[in-house]
Amino acid sequence: MELKNKNILVVGLAKTGVACARFLASKGARVTVTDMRSESALKSQLAELEGYGIKLELGRHDETTFLASDLIVVSPGVPMDLPQLVAAKLAGREIISEIELAARFIDVPLAAITGTNGKTTTTTILGAIFKHNGYHTFVGGNIGDPLIEVAESHQIVDQVVAEISSFQLEWITSFRPTVAALLNLSEDHLDRYPNYQAYINAKLRIFENQTEEDFAVVNRDDPLVWQHVQGLKASLFPFSRKIELEEGIFCSDGVITYRHNGHEECFPTAAIRLQGVHNLENIMAATACALLLGCRPDETFETILCFEALHHRMEFVRDVNGVRYYEDSKATNVGSVEKALESFTDITLIAGGKDKGGSYAPLAPLVKERVRHLILIGEAAGRMAEELGELTDTRLAESLEDAVRLSAGLTAAGGTVLMSPACSSFDMFKDYEERAERFIAAVKAL
Repeated sequence: MELKNKNILVVGLAKTGVACARFLASKGARVTVTDMRSESALKSQLAELEGYGIKLELGRHDETTFLASDLIVVSPGVPMDLPQLVAAKLAGREIISEIELAARFIDVPLAAITGTNGKTTTTTILGAIFKHNGYHTFVGGNIGDPLIEVAESHQIVDQVVAEISSFQLEWITSFRPTVAALLNLSEDHLDRYPNYQAYINAKLRIFENQTEEDFAVVNRDDPLVWQHVQGLKASLFPFSRKIELEEGIFCSDGVITYRHNGHEECFPTAAIRLQGVHNLENIMAATACALLLGCRPDETFETILCFEALHHRMEFVRDVNGVRYYEDSKATNVGSVEKALESFTDITLIAGGKDKGGSYAPLAPLVKERVRHLILIGEAAGRMAEELGELTDTRLAESLEDAVRLSAGLTAAGGTVLMSPACSSFDMFKDYEERAERFIAAVKAL
């Protein structure tokens, strides 16, 4: 891809936009960056671009600049219906995402992980497996470093593992992972997409450019996933915790079994530290990707045995008077909470936050069966109470701290208090990490 002397516009100056602008300038492109924020609000980002000769258009988006560009690179946070992007597309300008740009400069196998939930855990496990197998491995994308940093750095890389969001897939044209995994699908980001199907379609683009030589690692137990992956060009490689598979990876009677082209590997699950049914799925997906890309079974299983839970994903906080407290602040949608509820019984569930527009109805069977007390907080509390409140003992709390104190009074020894919100955090907190820290502090104060 020739970049020298091209007029290239980078839209959005978050971490991804900064990395793209630097890379493009280093390749001799005439780079302009545009962001609706002011120069003072972007002080740290602009400091990283000093000395690159990059033109700034801040506090506005000029349509004339979009139309005068040979190429436009869009950051994931920028919606596709931005009027200036719509005008540029109509005028025939090439518009791509950062992962599309990066992929054109990556010449080693790429494993890409998407899905509504579990992406970060699966990506991190897979990266750790590759490293334990002796590969020089880059892990990034939607977590850690942007994918473009593979192309920007001059380090030796044998394998690339990328967490990929639906936003990143919106402007791809030739992005082609050697192995692509779709972990699950549930309603999310309906504040960005016009409907659920549009969100699903964005996720499915991860498979769009794969060929028969590539693999699609998919969740056989998720009806929506299985329905939408029929007819892919890539070889389907399913994972399941419910069905024995002739080709794929599945778990039965405490053993994970991997079967591919008549070859079989078995791994007992008893000693795995990472708990929860959702993590069993994440482990199987990561194992499938690793073995399909040439990792050795023994080193792969060693990595899985040693892997601990990531922060804010069903993390055990402490035991108080025989009640175990778990923090699952990263569970910002219904699908994630479903997996958390499947992992426990006799639950006091603390949920709520900023409503993301989806239905809470899919939680109903598990709330009825497993949740003894439901404590709701935040903007979404009223709507959640309408949809789920009659299924169990339901209370409203003014704050997260109130919810923790209330849960301590309600939950009998042997029960579990689970903070798994099904909502984003922005109504009451800076982000999901602050929400997690406040929950942990409240539990430690009991």
